[in-house]
Amino acid sequence: MRRTAWAILAGALWLGVAGCGGGSSQSGPPAALLQPAKLTAKAPQLFTVKFVTTKGAFTIGVHRTWAPRAADRFYNLVKNHFYDGDVFFRVVPGFVVQFGISPYPAVSKAWQNATIPDDPPVGVPNNTTAVSFASAGPNTRTTQVFIDLADNRRLDQQFIPFGTVDSGFDVVRKLYSGYGDAPTPHQGEMAAHGNAWLEQHYPKLDRIETATVTKASSPALP
Repeated sequence: MRRTAWAILAGALWLGVAGCGGGSSQSGPPAALLQPAKLTAKAPQLFTVKFVTTKGAFTIGVHRTWAPRAADRFYNLVKNHFYDGDVFFRVVPGFVVQFGISPYPAVSKAWQNATIPDDPPVGVPNNTTAVSFASAGPNTRTTQVFIDLADNRRLDQQFIPFGTVDSGFDVVRKLYSGYGDAPTPHQGEMAAHGNAWLEQHYPKLDRIETATVTKASSPALP
Protein backbone atom coordinates (compact mmCIF):
# COMPACT_ATOMS: atom_id res chain seq x y z
CA MET A 1 0.00 0.00 0.00
CA ARG A 2 1.32 3.41 -0.85
CA ARG A 3 2.37 5.60 2.04
CA THR A 4 -0.73 7.81 2.04
CA ALA A 5 -3.09 4.85 2.36
CA TRP A 6 -1.82 4.16 5.89
CA ALA A 7 0.36 6.92 7.22
CA ILE A 8 -2.06 9.66 6.25
CA LEU A 9 -5.37 7.86 6.89
CA ALA A 10 -4.73 8.77 10.50
CA GLY A 11 -7.38 9.98 12.86
CA ALA A 12 -5.61 10.05 16.21
CA LEU A 13 -2.24 11.73 15.68
CA TRP A 14 -3.06 14.84 17.64
CA LEU A 15 -0.59 14.67 20.53
CA GLY A 16 0.39 18.06 21.87
CA VAL A 17 -2.65 19.85 20.47
CA ALA A 18 -3.16 23.32 21.89
CA GLY A 19 -6.38 23.91 23.79
CA CYS A 20 -7.89 27.19 22.69
CA GLY A 21 -6.14 29.01 19.88
CA GLY A 22 -7.72 29.63 16.48
CA GLY A 23 -11.24 28.42 15.94
CA SER A 24 -13.94 29.00 13.35
CA SER A 25 -16.31 31.75 12.45
CA GLN A 26 -19.00 30.16 14.63
CA SER A 27 -19.58 31.30 18.22
CA GLY A 28 -18.42 28.08 19.85
CA PRO A 29 -18.92 24.32 20.04
CA PRO A 30 -21.85 22.53 21.71
CA ALA A 31 -20.88 21.94 25.34
CA ALA A 32 -21.56 18.20 25.04
CA LEU A 33 -18.67 17.81 22.60
CA LEU A 34 -16.21 18.71 25.33
CA GLN A 35 -17.15 15.55 27.27
CA PRO A 36 -16.70 12.56 24.94
CA ALA A 37 -17.05 10.01 27.74
CA LYS A 38 -20.71 10.98 28.14
CA LEU A 39 -21.62 10.50 24.48
CA THR A 40 -22.23 6.75 24.47
CA ALA A 41 -25.77 6.27 23.15
CA LYS A 42 -26.35 3.11 21.14
CA ALA A 43 -27.23 3.75 17.53
CA PRO A 44 -30.24 2.33 15.71
CA GLN A 45 -29.57 -0.75 13.64
CA LEU A 46 -30.03 1.35 10.50
CA PHE A 47 -29.92 5.11 10.22
CA THR A 48 -29.35 7.76 7.58
CA VAL A 49 -27.32 10.95 7.94
CA LYS A 50 -27.85 13.88 5.61
CA PHE A 51 -24.82 16.07 4.98
CA VAL A 52 -25.48 19.54 3.60
CA THR A 53 -22.22 20.88 2.17
CA THR A 54 -20.95 23.84 0.23
CA LYS A 55 -21.31 21.71 -2.93
CA GLY A 56 -24.74 20.26 -2.20
CA ALA A 57 -26.21 17.40 -0.16
CA PHE A 58 -25.45 13.70 0.18
CA THR A 59 -26.60 10.96 2.54
CA ILE A 60 -24.78 8.17 4.33
CA GLY A 61 -26.66 5.02 5.28
CA VAL A 62 -25.20 3.36 8.38
CA HIS A 63 -25.47 -0.37 9.15
CA ARG A 64 -24.73 -1.09 12.79
CA THR A 65 -24.38 -4.82 12.08
CA TRP A 66 -21.32 -4.07 9.94
CA ALA A 67 -19.38 -2.24 12.65
CA PRO A 68 -21.34 -1.55 15.86
CA ARG A 69 -18.67 0.48 17.63
CA ALA A 70 -18.12 2.67 14.62
CA ALA A 71 -21.87 3.12 14.11
CA ASP A 72 -22.35 4.14 17.74
CA ARG A 73 -19.48 6.63 17.59
CA PHE A 74 -20.71 8.15 14.33
CA TYR A 75 -24.26 8.39 15.66
CA ASN A 76 -23.13 10.24 18.78
CA LEU A 77 -20.92 12.60 16.81
CA VAL A 78 -23.67 13.49 14.37
CA LYS A 79 -26.39 13.85 17.02
CA ASN A 80 -24.17 16.29 18.91
CA HIS A 81 -23.22 18.33 15.81
CA PHE A 82 -19.54 17.41 15.76
CA TYR A 83 -19.35 17.58 11.97
CA ASP A 84 -21.18 20.89 11.52
CA GLY A 85 -18.68 23.30 9.97
CA ASP A 86 -16.12 20.54 9.39
CA VAL A 87 -13.82 20.83 6.36
CA PHE A 88 -13.14 18.10 3.78
CA PHE A 89 -9.40 18.50 4.20
CA ARG A 90 -8.37 15.57 2.07
CA VAL A 91 -9.92 15.02 -1.36
CA VAL A 92 -7.88 12.74 -3.63
CA PRO A 93 -9.70 11.73 -6.84
CA GLY A 94 -9.63 7.98 -7.36
CA PHE A 95 -8.86 7.38 -3.71
CA VAL A 96 -10.71 8.99 -0.76
CA VAL A 97 -12.45 12.01 0.73
CA GLN A 98 -11.54 12.49 4.38
CA PHE A 99 -12.94 14.72 7.14
CA GLY A 100 -13.47 14.75 10.90
CA ILE A 101 -11.15 17.34 12.49
CA SER A 102 -13.30 19.71 14.52
CA PRO A 103 -13.51 23.40 13.64
CA TYR A 104 -12.85 24.00 17.35
CA PRO A 105 -9.42 23.34 18.92
CA ALA A 106 -10.93 22.62 22.33
CA VAL A 107 -13.09 19.88 20.81
CA SER A 108 -10.12 18.35 18.97
CA LYS A 109 -8.20 18.26 22.25
CA ALA A 110 -11.12 16.63 24.07
CA TRP A 111 -11.42 13.86 21.47
CA GLN A 112 -7.77 13.17 20.69
CA ASN A 113 -7.60 10.24 23.13
CA ALA A 114 -11.28 9.22 22.97
CA THR A 115 -10.53 6.06 21.02
CA ILE A 116 -12.82 3.12 20.37
CA PRO A 117 -11.79 -0.52 19.96
CA ASP A 118 -11.68 -1.98 16.48
CA ASP A 119 -14.71 -3.76 15.09
CA PRO A 120 -14.15 -7.30 13.80
CA PRO A 121 -14.37 -7.55 10.00
CA VAL A 122 -17.58 -9.03 8.62
CA GLY A 123 -16.57 -9.05 4.98
CA VAL A 124 -17.87 -5.63 3.92
CA PRO A 125 -15.29 -4.23 1.47
CA ASN A 126 -13.94 -0.73 0.95
CA ASN A 127 -15.63 -0.43 -2.41
CA THR A 128 -16.66 2.84 -4.06
CA THR A 129 -19.08 4.80 -1.77
CA ALA A 130 -18.06 2.85 1.38
CA VAL A 131 -17.55 4.91 4.55
CA SER A 132 -15.04 3.97 7.27
CA PHE A 133 -13.32 5.53 10.26
CA ALA A 134 -9.70 6.46 9.75
CA SER A 135 -7.16 5.32 12.33
CA ALA A 136 -3.50 5.51 13.27
CA GLY A 137 -3.19 1.81 14.05
CA PRO A 138 -5.12 -0.82 16.04
CA ASN A 139 -7.82 0.52 18.36
CA THR A 140 -7.19 4.21 17.63
CA ARG A 141 -10.38 5.37 15.88
CA THR A 142 -11.70 8.70 17.14
CA THR A 143 -13.60 11.11 14.84
CA GLN A 144 -12.08 11.08 11.36
CA VAL A 145 -13.99 9.41 8.55
CA PHE A 146 -13.21 8.69 4.91
CA ILE A 147 -15.36 7.92 1.88
CA ASP A 148 -13.96 5.61 -0.77
CA LEU A 149 -13.93 7.22 -4.21
CA ALA A 150 -12.79 3.97 -5.81
CA ASP A 151 -12.58 0.27 -5.02
CA ASN A 152 -9.95 0.37 -2.26
CA ARG A 153 -9.94 -3.29 -1.31
CA ARG A 154 -6.32 -3.01 -0.23
CA LEU A 155 -7.62 -1.12 2.82
CA ASP A 156 -9.91 -3.93 3.99
CA GLN A 157 -7.51 -5.39 6.56
CA GLN A 158 -7.17 -2.07 8.38
CA PHE A 159 -10.41 -0.15 7.86
CA ILE A 160 -13.91 -1.57 8.40
CA PRO A 161 -16.79 0.16 6.59
CA PHE A 162 -19.81 1.08 8.68
CA GLY A 163 -21.93 2.55 5.90
CA THR A 164 -22.18 3.79 2.33
CA VAL A 165 -23.05 6.98 0.51
CA ASP A 166 -26.61 6.17 -0.53
CA SER A 167 -27.41 9.34 -2.46
CA GLY A 168 -25.56 12.40 -3.71
CA PHE A 169 -22.31 10.64 -4.55
CA ASP A 170 -21.96 13.09 -7.44
CA VAL A 171 -21.72 15.83 -4.80
CA VAL A 172 -18.93 13.93 -3.02
CA ARG A 173 -17.05 13.68 -6.31
CA LYS A 174 -17.39 17.45 -6.83
CA LEU A 175 -15.75 18.44 -3.54
CA TYR A 176 -12.72 20.65 -4.15
CA SER A 177 -9.72 18.42 -4.87
CA GLY A 178 -7.17 20.93 -6.16
CA TYR A 179 -4.96 20.58 -3.08
CA GLY A 180 -4.93 16.77 -3.17
CA ASP A 181 -2.95 15.36 -0.26
CA ALA A 182 -1.12 18.62 0.46
CA PRO A 183 -3.16 19.54 3.56
CA THR A 184 -3.06 16.05 5.05
CA PRO A 185 0.35 16.18 6.79
CA HIS A 186 -0.84 19.31 8.62
CA GLN A 187 -3.51 17.63 10.73
CA GLY A 188 -1.77 18.83 13.87
CA GLU A 189 -2.10 22.45 12.78
CA MET A 190 -5.75 21.89 11.83
CA ALA A 191 -6.52 20.42 15.24
CA ALA A 192 -4.57 23.06 17.13
CA HIS A 193 -5.99 26.10 15.33
CA GLY A 194 -9.31 24.96 13.87
CA ASN A 195 -10.87 26.21 10.68
CA ALA A 196 -9.03 29.52 10.95
CA TRP A 197 -5.84 27.74 9.92
CA LEU A 198 -7.49 26.01 6.98
CA GLU A 199 -9.12 29.23 5.80
CA GLN A 200 -5.72 30.88 5.76
CA HIS A 201 -3.76 28.11 4.06
CA TYR A 202 -6.32 26.15 2.01
CA PRO A 203 -9.24 28.52 1.46
CA LYS A 204 -10.86 26.64 -1.44
CA LEU A 205 -11.70 23.51 0.52
CA ASP A 206 -15.37 22.62 0.82
CA ARG A 207 -17.05 22.07 4.16
CA ILE A 208 -20.04 20.54 5.89
CA GLU A 209 -22.73 23.02 6.81
CA THR A 210 -24.88 20.55 8.76
CA ALA A 211 -24.98 16.81 9.40
CA THR A 212 -28.28 15.41 10.70
CA VAL A 213 -29.80 12.01 11.40
CA THR A 214 -32.85 12.03 9.13
CA LYS A 215 -34.14 8.47 9.33
CA ALA A 216 -33.63 5.64 11.82
CA SER A 217 -34.90 2.10 12.36
CA SER A 218 -35.69 0.51 15.70
CA PRO A 219 -33.32 1.18 18.60
CA ALA A 220 -30.13 -0.82 18.84
CA LEU A 221 -30.22 -4.25 20.40
CA PRO A 222 -28.43 -4.64 23.77
